[in-house]
Amino acid sequence: MVPKVKNISFILLGLTMFFTSCHNREIAYLSDAQRDTAETVLSKYVASIMPGDQLYIYVSSLSPEGVIPFNQETHKIAIEVNDLKTVDVLEAGTDVYKNIREERKTVESDVSGYFVNAEGSIVFPVLGKIEVEGFTVDSLCRYLEKRLRDEGYVLDPHVEVSIMNFRVTVVGEVRQPQQIHVEGTRLTILEALAICGDLTEYGRRDNLVVMRHEQGQQIFGEIDLTKKEMLDSPYYYLHNNDIVYIEPTEKKKRRSDRDPNVPAYISTTVSAASLVAMTMRNMQAIERSKKR
Repeated sequence: MVPKVKNISFILLGLTMFFTSCHNREIAYLSDAQRDTAETVLSKYVASIMPGDQLYIYVSSLSPEGVIPFNQETHKIAIEVNDLKTVDVLEAGTDVYKNIREERKTVESDVSGYFVNAEGSIVFPVLGKIEVEGFTVDSLCRYLEKRLRDEGYVLDPHVEVSIMNFRVTVVGEVRQPQQIHVEGTRLTILEALAICGDLTEYGRRDNLVVMRHEQGQQIFGEIDLTKKEMLDSPYYYLHNNDIVYIEPTEKKKRRSDRDPNVPAYISTTVSAASLVAMTMRNMQAIERSKKR
């Protein structure tokens, strides 16, 4: 006697629920934060200048000629560019065009910036050696403006400072591991993950590791993306040269130890079960037709 099809259907349903449940897990960020509410971010981001930073410093004034010494070629590189271009020229007295290669020379400038050495200092025009380690970008602006004004070099100085080589490295279980180059000095952990295409299915969202170099030490911090407390974490705002590592889940670790053909085995098993169910339906249909 042919078994009832509904028993096979229950088996298939059970298999489907089993394999589907393997992929159902909590992946929401800030899952404990109540929606439609406001959260106060207690932590404030302050980027301190460190050895190895490349600083862009520009001094401006209502009297441009007075700031020329402070914006001299010590932080610019002159580049000569040879631009080869092919043009069509009509030959005199004919209707024939001739290809002629023209060479034009142009001069561009590329800002190289002031490198902060291992001692945490730079050499600035006229003012000489300045210890900049520990300054924030804003505080260094105010410091330079005060010195230029108090020492009588510029009456109304306005100084712009930025970190030219601000970068963060993201590795581990993200879709596009990469080194991110940032314009400015502000990047949150969520922005970095968005640039990398977000975490993969197997990335742990409750324990991201941030490696940070501070005061000669390598610090390992942790941040939990599923908790609203992440907004107050000192690692929510990333610093220059931070390395973010996304650890794989236990499921991913177990998968790495399995036979790589397991997914194929599962697919074959489900397909075979479906084929058995279809065959049994056909057999039952044949038996019903015989009884008639």
